[in-house]
Amino acid sequence: MANVLRHLPELEGMELGYIQGILKNMDDEQASLFAQVYRARRKDNQMVLILCLLGFFGFAGLHRFILGQIGLGILYILTLGLCFIGTIVDLVNYKSLAYEYNIKVAHETLSMMSNGGSSTPMVSSND
Repeated sequence: MANVLRHLPELEGMELGYIQGILKNMDDEQASLFAQVYRARRKDNQMVLILCLLGFFGFAGLHRFILGQIGLGILYILTLGLCFIGTIVDLVNYKSLAYEYNIKVAHETLSMMSNGGSSTPMVSSND
């Protein structure tokens, strides 16, 4: 059973509990591999907050782009964050936006690990 705080000490709140549930059946080597991939791909709450705040200065929607929501990002740019109302709502919900993205990343990382790199092409030697 891997200790989540040893591998990912920056996690907190609901994300910490969720990742702990994922890591509970992994050994230390698997948990370390998961932590490396997950840490590289996850988004920090504070980054989402800062990019959301930039929406009030004419750069609305940047936080949606980094969260992989390209369509909403374009809509926010064209409508000034839906007349700032969408930006205000996102400002209130920035933690849940980051949490939802990070949970999606955790599932992708877990499925990538369970596939074990089966997406690499097999080389056959027909000599």
